[in-house]
Amino acid sequence: MSSKYSIVIPMAGLGTRMRPHTWSKPKPLIHLAGRTVLDFVIDQFHSLPRFNDANFILILSPNQKDQVRNHIQDHHSEKKIHYVMQNEMRGQSDALFLARDLLNGPMLMAFSDTLIKTDLSFLDTESMDGIAWVKAVPDPRRFGVAKVDHHQQIKHLIEKPKDIQNNLAVVGFYFFQKAEDLIKAIQHQMKEEISLNGEYYLVDAINIMIQNGARMRIQQVDVWLDAGKPEALLETNRYLLENGQDNSQIVRQRNQNTVLPPVNIHPDAIVEESVIGPYVSVGESAVIQRSIIRNSIVEHGASISQEIIEDSIIGCRTILSGKPKTMNIGDDSWFEA
Repeated sequence: MSSKYSIVIPMAGLGTRMRPHTWSKPKPLIHLAGRTVLDFVIDQFHSLPRFNDANFILILSPNQKDQVRNHIQDHHSEKKIHYVMQNEMRGQSDALFLARDLLNGPMLMAFSDTLIKTDLSFLDTESMDGIAWVKAVPDPRRFGVAKVDHHQQIKHLIEKPKDIQNNLAVVGFYFFQKAEDLIKAIQHQMKEEISLNGEYYLVDAINIMIQNGARMRIQQVDVWLDAGKPEALLETNRYLLENGQDNSQIVRQRNQNTVLPPVNIHPDAIVEESVIGPYVSVGESAVIQRSIIRNSIVEHGASISQEIIEDSIIGCRTILSGKPKTMNIGDDSWFEA
C-alpha cells in the first residue's frame, strides 16, 4: 500500500468532565506535561508510514475553531490539516460522516482524549479490513469491549457490558483499510436510526461493517492514557513526566528553588524560592514565588504566590495568593486569602 493515510480526530464535544477549564478553551488544548493534550494526540501517530504526508482531519465545534487553528499554526504548521465543523452534537458517527468528502482509502481515528503507545509501522502490509486497539482492564463495564474469536478477529463490539468476563476494553483508536466502507456503514446506521439519546455511536457503525462481511481484529496495547477528566489528566501528566517529558536537569539550579523530579517547567516561566515537584508541569509565562507545588498542572500565564498546592489543575492566567489548597481552577480566575 502506498496511499496517503487520513487521520481523523473528532474533538467537537462539550468537554463537560473537564470544566471549568473547558468553559474558555477546547479540552484538547489543556496543558499536559509541557505541551497540550492535542500535541500528544497528534504525535502518537509518528510511527505511521509516510507520517509527514498524512492528512489530518480535525472535527471541531464552531466555538473551538479559532483557538485550535491558532495552536496548529504555531506548533504544527508543517502538517496537512483539514477542519470540519460539527454544529450539532449528534455523536461520533455523525462527526465522521460530516468529513466524508475528505475520506477515502486508509484511515485512522482517535478520540481527542485518548493517548496510547503503539507502533503503526506495520499498517502498509495489514490484510484485515480494520483494527480496534484494546487494553485488558480489571472492570470493563464502563467501557466498550470487543468480543473476539480464537483468531483475535472481532465478532461484535459491546458498549458498556453488564459482566466482566470479557475485559478487552476498546480504547478509542481505530484503523480502517477503506474509509468508504465505514461511511457506507454510517449511512446505513443513520437510515435505520441506530442511535442512543439522539447520538450516533461509532461502535454501531463498526458492528454494521462486521455484519456486512468486514474482517476486523484487535491490537492490544500496554499503555492507555486518559486525558478526559481531571484526576485522569493528572495521572497522565505523571506518566508522561516519567517517560520522556522531564526537564528537571535544566531548571534545577536556578533562583533558589528546590526541584524534585520529574517536572516540566517551561523555560519562560519564572520560579523563585519555591519547591516544585514531583509530578508538576508549569506552562509558559507562569510565575511561581515562595510556594510549594506537588502533583499539579499550572497552565500558561498563571501567577502563584505563597501557596502550598497539591493534586491541582490551575488554569491560564489564574492569580493565587494565600493559603494551602487543592484546586481545579479555570482560566482567568483570581483568589487571594
